[in-house]
Amino acid sequence: MGFALRVAAAGDEQSICELLRRAIAEGCAVDHRDHPGVLDNWLSNKTPANVRTWIGAPANHVLVACDGAALLGVALLNQAGRLALCYVDPAAMRRGIGRAMLDAVETQARTWNISKIHLHSPVSAAGFFARLGYLDGGKEKACYGLECDLYWKPLNVQPGVCPTDPAARARFCNCTS
Repeated sequence: MGFALRVAAAGDEQSICELLRRAIAEGCAVDHRDHPGVLDNWLSNKTPANVRTWIGAPANHVLVACDGAALLGVALLNQAGRLALCYVDPAAMRRGIGRAMLDAVETQARTWNISKIHLHSPVSAAGFFARLGYLDGGKEKACYGLECDLYWKPLNVQPGVCPTDPAARARFCNCTS
């Protein structure tokens, strides 16, 4: 079965909200461990009204992956280079949806002249981001009470070449040169 990517539009908010809630509750269960405080906090801003605001904000690029009318994934990049959302429906995992969304987000980031993308990843998704070239910048506490990994990816650089910005090397890289 195939899928298509498109920019999210008005009217998608309910479907996006349902996908986010399902992906977090089911797909991230190893992270929240059904702990009501953590899960409730994580889901608290996943409302149709908030999603509508995210879609409408000019500083956001919100993508959805669809198979016909079914929503399979959602990703949100902001102009500060933060990947705020990257979720795939648990029933649609391992079909290349996450990779396709990240490729599209990275293309948008380059269009906006963003030099690096950064995100907080729960344990359940850390391997996915690492496989796609994102570098682990260490543990941080996310706003939902989870300990997450801060991942980042420099854009427009050769693979294996250390970023030239000394601040980036100090925060995100083990470079010695």
